[in-house]
Amino acid sequence: MVRRVGWLALLLTALSVGVAGAQYPVLDMVAQKVVERYQQSTCEQLWQQRSQPKSQREQEILQMLRNDPQMRADFINRIAAPVANKMFECGLIP
Repeated sequence: MVRRVGWLALLLTALSVGVAGAQYPVLDMVAQKVVERYQQSTCEQLWQQRSQPKSQREQEILQMLRNDPQMRADFINRIAAPVANKMFECGLIP
């Protein structure tokens, strides 16, 4: 849970910076933290996290990503492959 809060704080910081395009240096760190969290978590931990309701901060971050297509695309491009692979291994996606 501490990792999740740390990740959210870093992501919120990255989104608050407001840099454009591929110029997201803080987003690089956040994306790396997300990838590390998925790689280091067990499938059981990921299932438990998935069933928990999203915090207010996490909802705000998700809204920011929805509102900034460039930032969202950059973030997804950085985390997609490792996160999707782990989710596939854990049966979180078919």
